[in-house]
Amino acid sequence: MNDDGRAEGAGDGIDDDMDTVLAEVGPRLRRIRKERGATLAGLSEATGISVSTLSRLESGLRKPSLELLLPIARAHEVALDELVGAPSVRDPRVRAQPIVRYGRTHWPLTRQPGGLQAFKVLEPQRTLDPDPRTHEGYEWLYVLSGRLRLVLGEHDVVLSAGEAAEFDTRVPHWFGSTGEGPVEFLSLFGPQGERMHVRARPKGA
Repeated sequence: MNDDGRAEGAGDGIDDDMDTVLAEVGPRLRRIRKERGATLAGLSEATGISVSTLSRLESGLRKPSLELLLPIARAHEVALDELVGAPSVRDPRVRAQPIVRYGRTHWPLTRQPGGLQAFKVLEPQRTLDPDPRTHEGYEWLYVLSGRLRLVLGEHDVVLSAGEAAEFDTRVPHWFGSTGEGPVEFLSLFGPQGERMHVRARPKGA
């Protein structure tokens, strides 16, 4: 018996489990950071933790602590348990509340902030003049019903139900109603480099 009354070796299993959990933190930190397209330098700036410390955490050379993990979890906008273990099981259904912006209705299909975002969008029948804009990111569109006009750089195409398009949002772009009727489509938006295979048919093809 030990001094605290426990049989010798009784805590060995607990210690082994803890070692296993800690050993998995580093690879999980690296995976989550890369999924969000973050660099060590960028994460260092967001958390105040040195690049060398972050690198040692990810490689397992530095023991994780709450003092280090809390700011990392805040920077990635994830729950702390996602950094130290498997996320808890919860209802997988996304109960989206519609958001109306500039006459267009969006239903968010993802709950986690950051990274890839998905929306179902309803564009009403209307006549609008294209107003191409640019911003960082990459976008993927899939038309569920109706026809969607997409202006991208020098291209002006119309997507019908079942067609999709992808594009770098740093290229001037605009999409909306053709004026023929409402259109319902899916929109996936993510950091630069998150691409999906798509097909877009030129108008009149």
